Amino acid sequence: AGMNGTAIENFVCVIFNVSFMNCTWHVGKTATEDTQYFLYWRPSMKEDVTECQNYIKDNYGKHTGCRFQNVTIKYKNAYFLVNGSSSEKNIHISDYIIVEKLTPPLNVTVNCTEASHRCSIWWQPPRTSHVKKSSCFQYEIVIENK
Repeated sequence: AGMNGTAIENFVCVIFNVSFMNCTWHVGKTATEDTQYFLYWRPSMKEDVTECQNYIKDNYGKHTGCRFQNVTIKYKNAYFLVNGSSSEKNIHISDYIIVEKLTPPLNVTVNCTEASHRCSIWWQPPRTSHVKKSSCFQYEIVIENK
């Protein structure tokens, strides 16, 4: 339902530092001046839907994002719904799924021996909002000779 081009565009949610999440979007191309968007999310299918409490607004007062604190995602997917209101047009409704942006690994330790010209590197997986298996991670090491 809703007119084409009225739904938000470029929806992105990023979880950072384990429990903070920012979601942002662009206003739909054919949305009218009085269009206002509302973001709802559910950390899992088993939990209740919650509306954003801390909207990011543009210069015209239109909601273009949301800031969340104390985010916990217990299962694989979180669900998002953005709808809108306008006195002139029906707003197209969109829903989305999120991906987490990870922090660097923790407690990185390097031990190099001059005699063997070798180094050993250890680390712990990064803290995340929901991934519990360390086997889910892949790492890349870049070594610079200084």
